[in-house]
Amino acid sequence: MDNHTIKTVFKEYIHPLDSKVIQKMIDHAQIDKYVKKLDTFTFIKLFLYAQLQGLPNLECISQHVKGKKGVQRLVGLKSIHKSSLSRKHRDIPFEFTEVILHHLVQKLHQIYGPKKAEKMLGKIHLIDSSTISMCLSQYKWANFRETKAGVKMHTSIVFCDGEVYPEKMIITPARPADETQMGALIVLDEDVLHIFDRGYFNFKKFDDYCSKNTRFITRIKSNTIVHVIEELEVDPSSTITRDAIVKIGDMENLLHLIETVDSEGNKISIVTNDAKISAQEMSDLYRTRWQIELFFKWVKQNLVLKKLYGQSPNAVYNQIYIAMITFCLTLLMKNKVGYKGTLLKMFNWIKVLWDQKLETFIIKIFKEPERSSRGRRRLDHIRIFEETLAQYESGDVAHLDELTYDPV
Repeated sequence: MDNHTIKTVFKEYIHPLDSKVIQKMIDHAQIDKYVKKLDTFTFIKLFLYAQLQGLPNLECISQHVKGKKGVQRLVGLKSIHKSSLSRKHRDIPFEFTEVILHHLVQKLHQIYGPKKAEKMLGKIHLIDSSTISMCLSQYKWANFRETKAGVKMHTSIVFCDGEVYPEKMIITPARPADETQMGALIVLDEDVLHIFDRGYFNFKKFDDYCSKNTRFITRIKSNTIVHVIEELEVDPSSTITRDAIVKIGDMENLLHLIETVDSEGNKISIVTNDAKISAQEMSDLYRTRWQIELFFKWVKQNLVLKKLYGQSPNAVYNQIYIAMITFCLTLLMKNKVGYKGTLLKMFNWIKVLWDQKLETFIIKIFKEPERSSRGRRRLDHIRIFEETLAQYESGDVAHLDELTYDPV
């Protein structure tokens, strides 16, 4: 019998988690030493299900376990109280879910690693952060502003072959500046090109990256001191308004600077330490930075991140890491079955058919439409007018006195 006929969609979906490896980690850390009912791997499966279904709180998760036979089979429990879910969410060290995310990222590297956007440019890593706002009275440990709390997802994503996936994610309270996590997000690899915005601006680190052949492209601030070494010729047909070799601030190394304009006509100054990249390539590459903004928008709109399940740092960080694990598992599933649609469509298919046989799932997602609609027909007014005029001129006008209107 084909294995597809006995595997469920969710079982195949979580297969990359490698339950045996995770269980060894659990046993080594003694996370489940005194657990009687909700073990850690069951917890992970249940909260992955909650992410897929968009369940907004622990009470809702508890009700799904109690009321749905499929969920009971999934977790091996007939019921679980929300207080038990809360304790588990709070007690599991967030470093554990962080390691699981890193494990899935390595699997994605194995799939997309050999594919490069350009042989010359190498792998593209986009770096930025996004803040999840929270109530200050409930999350005092994550103070951000006078009236607001928050955590920040400092993220590096890989942009390759039209897909994006997290390469590294560091979660901190929102107050520290983006630049404080820059060193942890940069990969010291000559094949990687890092692209980031003005939030990650540090002359000393830029010099260090130049000395280590770590390539980057970034936008400089409007008040940055620029020392021009050489002005270069600009193609008048391009969108580039300036091309030069410069030093910025107190840097020792030379950088390639270009100036262009954004969609609103505002001047943008971009620098790179890669002398092989042309001015137009710099402009085009910097525009790819918006892919990370789209990534943040996707995860916030489709995963459970805005409504938090707990108030402790462990609970919050675990929820974010499990959301990112969900994203990676969805991308791995999309790649495994060879689905060419969007990641959102893949996510929705899994959401609806999670408890179906894998064979049924594959048939449905690749099923051709039973009929193609002609859509709303447009009237050919010119043809109708010419035919009516010809009938009128020939004297064939009796039908015009009828009350029935049928222009087609």
